[in-house]
Formats: sequence, C-alpha cells, structure tokens
Amino acid sequence: MSKSINDPWITVIGIGEDGLDGLSPALCAVIDAAEVLVGGDRHHEKVPVSNAERLTWKGGFAAAVQEIGKHRGRRVVVLASGDPMNYGAGAMIVREFGADAVVIHPAPGAFSLAAARMGWSIPDCETLTIHGRPLEALGLHLSPGAKLLVLSQGGDSPAAAAELLSAFGYGLSRITVLEHLGGLNEKRFDGMAADWHHGRAADLNVLAIECIAEPGASALSRAPGLPDDVFAHDGQLTKREVRAVTLAALQSLPGQILWDIGAGCGSVAIEWLRLGSNRRAVAVEKSLERCHLIGQNAAALGTHNMVVVNGTFPDVASGLGPAPDAIFVGGGVSAPGLLDVAWDALKPGGIFVANGVTLEAEQALLDFRQRHDGDLTRISVERAGPVGGLTAFRPMMAVTQLAQRKQP
Repeated sequence: MSKSINDPWITVIGIGEDGLDGLSPALCAVIDAAEVLVGGDRHHEKVPVSNAERLTWKGGFAAAVQEIGKHRGRRVVVLASGDPMNYGAGAMIVREFGADAVVIHPAPGAFSLAAARMGWSIPDCETLTIHGRPLEALGLHLSPGAKLLVLSQGGDSPAAAAELLSAFGYGLSRITVLEHLGGLNEKRFDGMAADWHHGRAADLNVLAIECIAEPGASALSRAPGLPDDVFAHDGQLTKREVRAVTLAALQSLPGQILWDIGAGCGSVAIEWLRLGSNRRAVAVEKSLERCHLIGQNAAALGTHNMVVVNGTFPDVASGLGPAPDAIFVGGGVSAPGLLDVAWDALKPGGIFVANGVTLEAEQALLDFRQRHDGDLTRISVERAGPVGGLTAFRPMMAVTQLAQRKQP
C-alpha cells in the first residue's frame, strides 16, 4: 500500500533511562526502520546501532525543528525523555507540524516515576519545571503542606531550591532528589532545606518537595487582594481592596494576556499571573525606577511570565506583541488619547478596565463611556487606625472604575 503525503511521517517515542530494553519490540522496530533519528546526545547513546541520519538539538530547538521539516516524507523518529507531551519535545513537534503529522508513543514520565518512588498521588501534587525557567517560579507554589514534583535545570538545582525555600520561610521543608529515574544508576538522597548539605547532584534529576512552613512564615494566597506590604513600591500601588475588585472586573481566564498600563509597582499584573494556567502579562511603566520595582516584585512573588516595558503607552503600543485579552489602565487615564489607543489595541471580545482618582481622570472616563458605554463604579474604602488612644476609620481616596467588554 502506498504511503499518502498526508499520513503521519514523524514518530515521537518516549524513552526511559533503561533505553531500548524498556521499549516494546514494535517500537524498537520503528527505531530500526528510521531514516532520520532525532534526539539529544543522551538519547542517541541509547541507540548505538542505526543506519539512520542523526540529528541533535545542539543548534537549539528552533533550528532542529527547521531541519526536521526538510525531511518531510521520510521516516523521521524523534526520541524524547519519558512522556514527550509533558514538558517534552512532543508538544513542540505537534505545534510546528500539526497533530496529523505526528504519532506519539509515551513512556512513564519523570513525574510518574517520582510519584511512584515517593508514594504520592499525582493529582495531589503540583507538577512543574525549572528547566529553562527562573528558579523563582517555585515561589508561586509554596504553601503549607504542598507537595511539589519539579523537573530540575541541572545538578545545582537541589541546592538552589533549598536556598530559595529557606528564603521564603520554608526551611523546614523536606527535599528528595531522585537521579536517573528508571535506570541502572538511579539514586535517591534526602534532606531539609535549611541545612542542605549534599554535594552537586547528577544533572538528570527530579525534586520531590514537601513544603513545611516555619513558624511565622507568610503563606500567600492566590486569591486576588494580597496585602499591600508584600509589594515594594514608592506609593504608586493599587491598594488591596481596589486591586481585588479590579481583578474581578478583568474576568481572567487561563491562557489570556493582560496589558497593565501605567503599572506602578506591577501589583495588578502580578496578581493576574499568580492565578496560573499559562496567563501572561505585559506591564507598561514610564518610570524606569518603577520598572525595576516591577521586576523585583515579580521575582519575589513567583511570577515569571511578565514582560516589563519602560515607556509611555501610546509610544510603545505597537511593539507590545499580540493583541491582549484584557487591558487595565491604572495610570495615565487623563492623558489625552491614551484610553482610545488602549481600546483600539484590545482584542475583540476582550475586557477593558480603567481606574481613576482625580477629577481629570474621572472626566476622561466619562467621555470614554459616552463613546463606548461601560459600567462605572465608585469604590470607597475606609480602614481603621489609631486616633490618639482610640480607633477610627479613615477614608482612602475614592476610585472611579470603568469596565467594558469590547464587542467581537
């Protein structure tokens, strides 16, 4: 039977530390028949004999994918670690060539093997990676009793994770390092974050972390409205009560992009990102000093999908990337034309929210509402504080908020 050009021409095979011994005879036959064999050096070493042309990832994933594309119509086999669709090469291959071009054969992945060794239920764990991602991203997932399964960047990751846990007040947490899972060189060692004394681990390792908070350690919720004092700021901060209302108005959904215009210290964008699920955010701030504060706060609060742009919004709008799903204007509301430029940049169906405290900002919101409609809300907050030896409520500046969905 002839092979159609539309038939799958790429086979992605998950391979464990046990190499070909862990594969079925049928999958071994697929590898034997490959005309092009793709993988890292570690994967190629597990297939010592092959007549296939060999490609590696050494030039980077983008270059390797382009090279794979030149072999369309040949029998291309990609070797990947464990489950190729879980932080693996399979997802990248499918995004580039489409699901119809690819057949995936997963093996037990690092998370499954680590959970089995620890006796942990995967649905009860957070599964994440710091491979190619900032270590600070771990901070988002720290809470008392949380269990984390973490793909490491390399042999230095366990010590770096122990240092981060201690800095966040989780020095009592138990860390297990699992090296070369599923292979002959599998090894495990354990310790406490605060007194981590192990040397450098093997580069191929997975961390299993049981989070234990020290007395007095802060446990930050992902619910909107973090305490104001967790943000470094110079006074330009959307206060927690208003921030919670603002995030509710933005109606965030997984995978969406937010532009935070006039971001101040970045509190709204950071809380948007702390909701997780592949959300992204761009913070635009004209003050370079505040841009530094945004970066500092993003790292401290475990959010890495943040792009910080220094500049005035209308001047930088064209270079901010794909149209956002939501826009929040927290600063510069009264600047002539800013609201209109932001509205035009918003994706159809997206949510637009703007907050103002001055009479000029309020007038700009009223003028905008006359052209585009929207809900106006006045947010007034009073906080209790000392008055001499007694206690009384002190009103904060009222905030006028406009919220509107852009029609598709």
